[in-house]
Order: sequence, then C-alpha cells, then structure tokens
Amino acid sequence: MVFVNSVLPQLHRAPLRALAVLCLAALAGCSGKANDQPAVAPPAPVEVQSAARGEMLAVYSGTAPIEADGEAVVVAKVGGELRQLLVEEGAYVRKGQVLAKLDGERLRLEAAQTKAQLSKLERDYKRNVELQQRGLVAVSAFENLRYEVDAARAAYDLTALQLSYTDIRAPIDGVVAERFVKAGNTLNPNDKLFRIADLSPLVAHVHVPESELRKLRAGQVASVQVDAAGGAFQSIIQRISPVVDSNTGTFKVTLELRDPANRLKPGMFARVDIVHERRTNVVRIARSALLEDDGNQRVFVVQAGKAVSRAVTLGLTNGPLVEVLSGVSTGDPVVVVGQGTLKDGSPVRVVTSAPSSGPAPQVAGTSPAPAATPAPVAR
Repeated sequence: MVFVNSVLPQLHRAPLRALAVLCLAALAGCSGKANDQPAVAPPAPVEVQSAARGEMLAVYSGTAPIEADGEAVVVAKVGGELRQLLVEEGAYVRKGQVLAKLDGERLRLEAAQTKAQLSKLERDYKRNVELQQRGLVAVSAFENLRYEVDAARAAYDLTALQLSYTDIRAPIDGVVAERFVKAGNTLNPNDKLFRIADLSPLVAHVHVPESELRKLRAGQVASVQVDAAGGAFQSIIQRISPVVDSNTGTFKVTLELRDPANRLKPGMFARVDIVHERRTNVVRIARSALLEDDGNQRVFVVQAGKAVSRAVTLGLTNGPLVEVLSGVSTGDPVVVVGQGTLKDGSPVRVVTSAPSSGPAPQVAGTSPAPAATPAPVAR
C-alpha cells in the first residue's frame, strides 16, 4: 500500500510537466517567427525642387581679345628730321589733322626750283604759240616744247606733293594709341610714327567650330563678359566669315560691342556667349536632379511620401538648368539632393524644399524670366 500511495502523486504530476514543456516550445516558436520578419527602413531624407516654366537659351561660349574695328599705323612718306610733335598718346584726332612736322627745307627749295623752270617753259610756250600760228616755228619743235612744259609741271607737282608730306596727318578719326618716335629723330620713308585706333565701335573676333556655322547669323545677340571692365556688355554679331579655316576647322565671327561709358579698351580679354536659339515657357529642372540609367536620363519625383522614378527627355541646357521635353510637369517636386541611393517606391522624407528653378543665365540686354513658386513640402 505504501508503494501505491507513493507512485500515484508522481503519475498525477507528469501531465502537468508535459503541458509546461509544450507551452514553452510554443512561446519559443512564436519568438523565432517574430525575429525572422525584416525591419522597415526609415524614410530617406531628400531635398526637392519643383519643376518650373521659363526661358532657355542655346548658347555658344568662347573667348576673344577686344580690338578696335578701325586702326591705322601712321608712317613717314618722306625722310627728314622730326621737328614737332603736336599730339600725344590718348589724344583724340580727326582725319587730316596734323600730328607732327618734319624738316622740309630741302623739299621747299626743290619745289621753288621746279616752279621757276615751269614758269620759264610756260612763257616760252606762249611765245611759240603765236609764232607757230604764223608758220615761223616748225611743228616738231613746237610739239617738243609742249612736252617739256608738261614734264616740268609734273615735276613741280611731285615736289609740292613731297613737301606736303612733311606735315604728318591722321588717316582716320580715332585715338592716338601709341607713339613710336621722339622730337629730333631722323626718319626714313616708311618709319612708323603713331598708331591710331578708332574705338567706336570695338569688336571681338571669335573663332567658332564649323559645326556651329548653321546656327549663327548676323544680328544675333551675344553677351561679352569683361572682368577688367567690371561686368557684362551688350553685343551683336556684325558679320560672319564665309570661309572656314582648313587648318583649325573654325570660321571667324565678328561681334560689335556697345559701350556708351567707354569702359572697354582694346586688348582686354573677354568671355563671349552667343545666343543662337531661344525657347520661352518651357519646363526646366536642375541638372543636379538627373541620373543616368543605361544611357537614359531619369529623375525621382516625390509622390505621397515615396520616390517615383521617371524617365525624362531633355532639350536645351543652360548652366545649372536643363529643359525637360517629357517625363516631368510643371510643379512636380523633383529630388535634387539624396536621389543617388533611392529606388522606385522608396519612402522619403523631404527635409527642405529648395527654391524652384530660377531664370536661365541672361545675355546682356535680355530680361530675366519670372521666378516660379517653391515646391510644396511633402507631409
């Protein structure tokens, strides 16, 4: 009896222990399934900028020195000592104005001599005209005398012309840009005395690749940026060379600069932007928003707190802005910062909304496009 009584309590406890073991196993199984579920990634912080409409410009950029459109080097046409300098560098001169004087004593004496010879021959010719009419002078002798008069007149005119060259005159209107001589110098024919530059207008010669020839024409607007003069200046294409340089594959485009304040000087370095196409009221986004996918361009647009990938077709490019022909509409919040790690459908959190695409780079004399409204911040 004692044996039976000791075994019965143990038999009653066994089911309780088995039930406890099964409960623990179930709890362990539930805990393992919960740990196997992936954690939800937090929204990625991004910065957006809304697509906006505005003006886009197709621009060719280059560099060129500024030059005077009209320029002349004044040289001595006869030799002699330089007696007087009547102008200095920086002086404005008119065409025909006397700039300097040479010693002309020898030429004055030669002119006086040839004039005297001409006067004597003209007097003899008049006397022989009367004699020839009476038949007292042979025809051959009379003709020879007439030729001598013509030769003497030409010799006098030549000497007088050379004497006039002792007054050095300006060949064009302009500013004395450089003086090469000093008073007292002895000059030979063709020695340089001055360089005169006509500063109105100033020009810049830009050498453009031949692939751009069909895009440019006379009268198109250009912007000329001259740092030394402190800003941008208006200009237009004055003329285009019809010939392409076979050595460089470029053609020359001449720009006429407008500078009413006379701040520009020949020799200054200029950066040139030539506008060859203008499009208004087009959709623009920041270039920083673009991603390349197998040669195709795409962007991310924020919709309902998620990043949506869109393929885009692009048009003109202006500095930080690019024209979108398809794929993005006006006002779409386009991701411009943080899109590199995004996937289509990724949750995002807009941390800041940058100002919308502003005006395209402006050419001197053009008005900026109106600013667009900022993109709404996704909540």
